[in-house]
Amino acid sequence: MGRDEPPARPELTVVPGLQEPAPERTGRRPEDSPEADPDAIILLLSGPNLNLLGQRQPEIYGRDTLVDHVARATLAAAEYGMAVRHVQSDYEGALVEAVHEARGQVSAIVVNPGALTHYSWALHDALAAFDGPVVELHLTSPGRREAWRHYSVVTPVATGVIAGFGGEGYRLAIEAVVTLLRAGRH
Repeated sequence: MGRDEPPARPELTVVPGLQEPAPERTGRRPEDSPEADPDAIILLLSGPNLNLLGQRQPEIYGRDTLVDHVARATLAAAEYGMAVRHVQSDYEGALVEAVHEARGQVSAIVVNPGALTHYSWALHDALAAFDGPVVELHLTSPGRREAWRHYSVVTPVATGVIAGFGGEGYRLAIEAVVTLLRAGRH
């Protein structure tokens, strides 16, 4: 890439939820799956460096990988007849675009913004424009860590925050979303 060329658009890592069994084996049609109903889909967003979970600072973030956490969220959602659509990116703009594309396509968002928690006003604004519950999620408790981690620009637009429960937080975040949706709260 030359000096005057813009950087290539970053690619997203999309981790689909658990695959549905073939309709002929279950008697269900594809349109019966949660993925066919926007009211039954939760967007799970994972910010920068979360693709390194299990390798990066396991003494802080644990040994489970992002795939493990997404599977935990997907299983929890399936218990309530919902599906998870997962997007991970190290690029702020890609996550903002995922939120924009989610409008009218999913019922709720669970977001672990990683380092974007502390400075991404673009993600803040995108989430503020989403019409549905937004649950901010952190593996650790930011308030118990370095001072620069204490402030979140996402919290003011989140319906609620789940923090400090490690990987179990993914299940708790899905349960919070389901509770909020059933109560009609955003």
